[in-house]
Amino acid sequence: MKHNQIALKIKTTGKSLHKITSQVEQAVTKSAVVTGLCTVFVRHTSASLLIQENADPDVLRDLENFFSQLVPEDSMRYIHSAEGADDMPAHIRSALTHTSEHIPISRGRLVLGTWQGIYLWEHRQRSHQREVIVHISGDEN
Repeated sequence: MKHNQIALKIKTTGKSLHKITSQVEQAVTKSAVVTGLCTVFVRHTSASLLIQENADPDVLRDLENFFSQLVPEDSMRYIHSAEGADDMPAHIRSALTHTSEHIPISRGRLVLGTWQGIYLWEHRQRSHQREVIVHISGDEN
């Protein structure tokens, strides 16, 4: 069984969903793994990963609006505020979502559904440099 690992550097533009499907697909292609598993992991506690609708951007906007209401940025609600009013809400949003995703690989490609895309979800207001680890394991030809 072959293992391959790369680190993606993703520059975010503040609170939003950043589609990273193509970067992960490129890593799978370069790995030459035909059948296996791709694990994607974000190395941060105020950002998360999501597999979600990739065709209608309204879905992403609705998710962002829902999480803004579910976890408001209200400094009076939280004790932790060392990095600003958006920091603790970002940690909560990350805890409610995922820091990793696992996608099967078949015939050298990610086995995503037709309407699925992989997103890095930045939960902070300002831009950040985020690191996403892509670990690919499986069999070659």
